[in-house]
Amino acid sequence: MKIIHAVSEMFPFLKTGGLADVAGALCKSLSRFGHDVSIFLPGYRKIIESPEFAKAKLKVILQVELGDEYLRGELYALPLGKRQTMYVIRRDEFFDRSSPYGSANRDYDDNDRRFIWYCKAIVEGMRLLELKADVFHCHDWQTGLAPLFLRVAEEEYGTSLALKTFFSIHNMAFQGLFPSNSFRYTNLPSEFNELDGIEFYEQISLIKGGIFFSDKIITVSPNYAKEILTPEFGCGMEGALKTRSSDLIGIANGIDTEVWDPNTDDRLPANYSLSNLEGKRTCRSHLIEKLGLAETENPIYGIVCRLTEQKGLDILLSQMSFFSKQDCRLVVLGLGDPKFERALKRWARTRPDKIAVCTVLDETMSHLVEAGSDYCLMPSIFEPCGLNQMYSQRYGTPPLASNVGGLHDTIDDFRENPETGTGLLFEPSEPHFKNALEESLSIFRSEGEYQRMQANGMKRDFSWSNAAKEYEALYSDSI
Repeated sequence: MKIIHAVSEMFPFLKTGGLADVAGALCKSLSRFGHDVSIFLPGYRKIIESPEFAKAKLKVILQVELGDEYLRGELYALPLGKRQTMYVIRRDEFFDRSSPYGSANRDYDDNDRRFIWYCKAIVEGMRLLELKADVFHCHDWQTGLAPLFLRVAEEEYGTSLALKTFFSIHNMAFQGLFPSNSFRYTNLPSEFNELDGIEFYEQISLIKGGIFFSDKIITVSPNYAKEILTPEFGCGMEGALKTRSSDLIGIANGIDTEVWDPNTDDRLPANYSLSNLEGKRTCRSHLIEKLGLAETENPIYGIVCRLTEQKGLDILLSQMSFFSKQDCRLVVLGLGDPKFERALKRWARTRPDKIAVCTVLDETMSHLVEAGSDYCLMPSIFEPCGLNQMYSQRYGTPPLASNVGGLHDTIDDFRENPETGTGLLFEPSEPHFKNALEESLSIFRSEGEYQRMQANGMKRDFSWSNAAKEYEALYSDSI
């Protein structure tokens, strides 16, 4: 098949979260299955300045309508290997910035213009390059209008650009909401700015465009596909989703096992495997030394995430005394809401021997935290899929996680299934999290129980080859 993916970030070129990991690994897997895969990305500063971009070739100049003006862009092609090409859409006014979506925890004021233009530029690029696709797959609100613009362009130019369109929801909480007057940038007829279009409570919603105007809607775990049909998790969009429920599919993400493999990971001070865990002990010692923590025979708990309410930071903060009273250790890695950064750093200053907080985006450090910790914490309020719980199981670091979304789909609760369990699941609340922490300490001190849970997790196969086969089957069945 000829498959086109449209995304706003992709590992290893630019990453702010799991979307980048998913895009990079899924596209690589599909190309290895023998499909021709093209990926569209914005020409962010980090991409343009990367050594790889020096090999890119300018393919076409774009003139893209945005409201009452036409804005120029450039489309570059960069081969990523056999059967995989990345197309970079460059307009420095929009994308030559230090971060992709905003700065200082505030979205850019022109994100409506930036990403409406980007959606149009993708479609115009496909048309000019005559990239006839079997599958056109868009991801999250940043590309939410592209399926609609594609069908409009097909009608306008009397051509076919894609047989079927797909739209992935990676996080329902981010919807691309903008003032109603932003609709003028779409140049669409006014009927699209109504309830059955992209209008959303006197605003416009770019994610609603993907929901209403794609042939199939995908989200990143089967459980999350059920959850977002409810008011608790639908973020106000559950009504729109229910009208498309027959076209909504949940496919759990995988992980890139070439990047995340403790046996070969070159970011670690020592490698290890299920048959020889000596390297994991080395990673643990290195993590303690690097962060200046005191040695302990009790567990090290690691959390790698955006520091936001969604990730359960309030729940974590409610139990900080646990790490002092029980002589455990806590390592936090991530950036986010300043109030959470400040609160965590206060604890770290109070107990620097027991609590370490690193407010950075550091890929190497994230590997070390996964490998050097004894438990991975994920007290999320909601979690569409989550990747860290899969990384941690592969790295022999059992997760303690909320029983929501993809965490439910990818963790086998050890208390319910001691022969196969890979972690502990709990309801996302302070008392349930407290109980899970206490149970994890008991398991860690029990002869053989922790080792069995650890081994069960390391035996699981979360590779993208399995998840990509589900995508391949869905594409094939749909066209």
